[in-house]
Amino acid sequence: MLQHALEDFFHYLTVERGLSDNTIKSYRRDLKQYCAFLEEQGVKDWNDVARSTIMKYLYHLNDEGRSSATLARLLSSVRLLHQFLVREKVSDHDPSLHIDTPKKERKLPKVLSSEEVDRLLELSGRDPLSIRNKAMLEMLYATGLRVSELVSLETGDLHLTMGFVRCVGKGSKERIIPLGDHAKDAVEDYLDRGRSELVKQKRTEQLFVNHHGNPLSRQGFWKILKAVAREAGITKPITPHTLRHSFATHLLENGADLRAVQEMLGHADISTTQIYTHVSKTRLKDVYRSYHPRA
Repeated sequence: MLQHALEDFFHYLTVERGLSDNTIKSYRRDLKQYCAFLEEQGVKDWNDVARSTIMKYLYHLNDEGRSSATLARLLSSVRLLHQFLVREKVSDHDPSLHIDTPKKERKLPKVLSSEEVDRLLELSGRDPLSIRNKAMLEMLYATGLRVSELVSLETGDLHLTMGFVRCVGKGSKERIIPLGDHAKDAVEDYLDRGRSELVKQKRTEQLFVNHHGNPLSRQGFWKILKAVAREAGITKPITPHTLRHSFATHLLENGADLRAVQEMLGHADISTTQIYTHVSKTRLKDVYRSYHPRA
């Protein structure tokens, strides 16, 4: 009975909530683990799950050395599941109520300096792949898109005359993001001189394609980014999200409104965006310590 209700929950997340495949996989991974623990405890019915059962599960995970951020995420998944079970009358109570969320260790995101971004974007090759890489990196830094959003873009999402791109992000939420001149020029160059060479006779609406003319994958983009960073002499660890973090941090450092940055990033909660103000303050302290004569 536990597994049957779990599959109903995943169907609810897919059909009614419209969550992405990656988010569903994350919930599936978390809750399969939770159900396995319940079964080990001899729980056969959702009504048999008590608050103490969930607390025992959290203590078990803590003993395994899971971080507070992981515990918070797993508890969030468990809460959503039990709310669903009560709503669907599979269970007559919600045992996850009044359980405090473990406080997350707040880690500041790694960002590139403006100089490092400039080095990363100094791609001068004129072959189709180099032109494509330049366009992708300029687009990512100019918009703060997630890599999954970048590789999902279609040519119809571009509105270059108006200077913006349309993006469908988490939860199928649509947002419109401005494009700077550098990104706009790089994308126009790619459309004029790169994409047609890569696509050849294939019919695809996908904006960014690989050397076979097929849609580029997230893993494919990650490999490209690492190669370009290596060539640019950037030694610090870099991921596609590093450019997203850099986009937000540099905007705020230059006086952008926090709500506007939240809208461009597609954050549902402004508290998620506020972490970038901490990054900015940290970098200001670094500058002060480096350059002030009496720091």
